[in-house]
Amino acid sequence: MKNILLILSSFTFFTFAEAQKQPNAEPLATAVSTQEGGFVITGKVSDYPDGTIVDFLNGNNGMPEQTTKVAGGTFSFTGKLEFPDFKLISFDKAAPYIPLFLDNSKVSINATKGELEKAVVKGSPTHDDFTEYNRITKPYEKLFTTDEPKDPAAVKKVTSELETFIAKKPNSYVTPLAIFRINQMNDNSEKMEQLFGTLTPEIQSSPIGKYVAQQIEEGKRNPMGKTLADFQQEDPDGKMVSLSSFRGKYVLVDFWASWCGPCRQENPNVVNAFNKYKNKNFTVLGISLDKTKQPWLDAIAKDGLNWTQLSDLKGWSNSVAQQFQIQSIPQNFLIDPNGVVIGKNLRGEALESKLESLLNK
Repeated sequence: MKNILLILSSFTFFTFAEAQKQPNAEPLATAVSTQEGGFVITGKVSDYPDGTIVDFLNGNNGMPEQTTKVAGGTFSFTGKLEFPDFKLISFDKAAPYIPLFLDNSKVSINATKGELEKAVVKGSPTHDDFTEYNRITKPYEKLFTTDEPKDPAAVKKVTSELETFIAKKPNSYVTPLAIFRINQMNDNSEKMEQLFGTLTPEIQSSPIGKYVAQQIEEGKRNPMGKTLADFQQEDPDGKMVSLSSFRGKYVLVDFWASWCGPCRQENPNVVNAFNKYKNKNFTVLGISLDKTKQPWLDAIAKDGLNWTQLSDLKGWSNSVAQQFQIQSIPQNFLIDPNGVVIGKNLRGEALESKLESLLNK
């Protein structure tokens, strides 16, 4: 499934990157819900015939976790979550979806075919928080998904509303999303860290909380407006290539690996950007965290990555990744012709919009 940010534009979300597994580290999903029992979802749907397939999808990767069928205009799912999490419910294996920020509660859903975006979800306190969060952010989606010039008044207004939401709900699993959105608009890692510090320990240690913490740490490294340090590494033919050899071009320095699912999902967006702007003083420089050469080469060929690729085939110990303290992928830096960082972790529409503003003047 493509990035949730792009598919679910009316209630934007995001997928997790592949994170480096530290020795003796806890699994990513370590937070435990405060709810005692499991969840029960009872759904009523109109205009779907009996036998329609209903999938309960993981909201981070789009994979089905449970499947059932409509019977008498109803469907149901049961289970137990370690922590409140984002889920999607689909019919006939197709979009649109019903979004659900689910906790271990008794949840009712009422929906009509053709109007799934109007589905009424009741019973999940976390989903209630998510609904409030979406009410705040929905009118300002372009502030998060494009790199167009931002209206200062709009940024100030939605930032203020999200800060109020954060202050009211320091123990909500949705609140880290609000911090993430504020940082997208303001690019202020110090402010992001300050807001993150107001959350309860349980929320800070949740998967989304850990993602935000990771963004805070990354924001402190290789900051915007600074020259990205030079490096060199071998290409597939053993030729040593340096970053400085690309001086004079806009360059997307892209950290990825053949085994990284989110990286491979994002590659088509990078390919589209490269093909569109390669004749306008733009290129991509790939840094692979692979350990074995053939899978790396196979992925380059399969995904059509027709730009310079470098790797020392040392996995997470890749010398360039170590130099820039890369602990999750995909990750990228966009630098200008002078080597100055002008964008970080640009994906999908955000990358397209940034390049459009720079190269189609």
